[in-house]
Amino acid sequence: MNVLILNCGSSSLKFQLIATDLQRIDQDQDQLLARGVFERIGSQCLISLAGTDGKLTKLALPLRDHRAAIDWLCHWLTSTESPIAAIKGRADIHAVGHRVVHGGEKLTESVLLDAAGIRAIEDCIELAPLHNPANLEGIRAAAAILGADVPQVAVFDTAFHASMPEKNFLYALPYQYYRRYGIRRYGFHGTSHRYVAYRYRRLTGRDRKDVRIVTLHLGNGCSACAIDGGISVDTSMGMTPLEGLVMGTRSGDLDPAILEYLSHKEGMSLEQLLGVLNKQSGLLGVSGLTNDMRELLAEERDHNDRRSTLAIDLFCARVRRYIGAYLAELNGADAVVFTGGIGENSAAIRARICAGLSWLGIDLDPVANGQALGLEGLISKPSSRVAVYVIPTNEELLIARDTFRCIWAREHEAV
Repeated sequence: MNVLILNCGSSSLKFQLIATDLQRIDQDQDQLLARGVFERIGSQCLISLAGTDGKLTKLALPLRDHRAAIDWLCHWLTSTESPIAAIKGRADIHAVGHRVVHGGEKLTESVLLDAAGIRAIEDCIELAPLHNPANLEGIRAAAAILGADVPQVAVFDTAFHASMPEKNFLYALPYQYYRRYGIRRYGFHGTSHRYVAYRYRRLTGRDRKDVRIVTLHLGNGCSACAIDGGISVDTSMGMTPLEGLVMGTRSGDLDPAILEYLSHKEGMSLEQLLGVLNKQSGLLGVSGLTNDMRELLAEERDHNDRRSTLAIDLFCARVRRYIGAYLAELNGADAVVFTGGIGENSAAIRARICAGLSWLGIDLDPVANGQALGLEGLISKPSSRVAVYVIPTNEELLIARDTFRCIWAREHEAV
């Protein structure tokens, strides 16, 4: 089955086309047929595409909305005449899997989409007003272009964290606010944390029930997750992705009374203050330069920039705090796993995060750590009581597999 995976943002579209089935899943031999990114949808759209050979093609086209982008994409994937065909010949699309940010408390597993499923995603818009509407655009566009005969599946960022116990997902607010409005911690990056836990099982030969690890998704957005028995029991992001770790432009944890104080001092509205916390804080806010960790490390190395160092130190200190908290939550763990753009590719940041954690049983191997750049592997010393791994995430692969499984289950229920 060829599954088209769509991840729709407000003005962007990321996609992959993956061939998968029961045998491929069992043998970890799913095949990536094509991938790409559409940016600046609504104007002169910048498109990057790659097929099975990995060769990147870039072009610009005027695409007015997500439907136009998906229409063009489907033509490119299925046309035998296109000079930039994804694979030799024709690549039929048998199903579509969508990354959907928020499923709330009702959508706690991947679902085959029908009218009721779409309404349920719509009901979650107020919980994710910047994300779910764009995800819905992609769902409706794919249905209009590919027709009702091509099944669609939604895979939710929040679903993996639905297993959190009440003591971990509730805020210490009056309980009626949770009952009335669903104010609670939902967590995000769930598909990434779930994939990393799966790969850890495959690497170590453990059963799901024996997986007790702390996973760290570190990129422009960052989150930590405590996994016990293969399920999420705690995570750092909250009702929104703003809570938790220091991120590229998000503040992470802070005293909420700061908002009132800043409102008086700066005369800002709540909307403006939230804009500061989400878009002007984190690495960017502290450094005053950039939200890109690579650039901050270069500024520190080449110019001894104090605020770049401060931003990096804040980032690493917050991650260390959550590692310690989750090791306590789990009463110890077998491994800490790094993933995400920073987690997979920055040996320097991994080393700074783990420095001083030997008391907790974490001892990096400097050579292995330096060699693990975007590669899967063990980076701790044999003597380390808590193993440390780098596992590149692959959310799209899980979305493709969930899509296949949902469709397979429906077909076999009907027999």
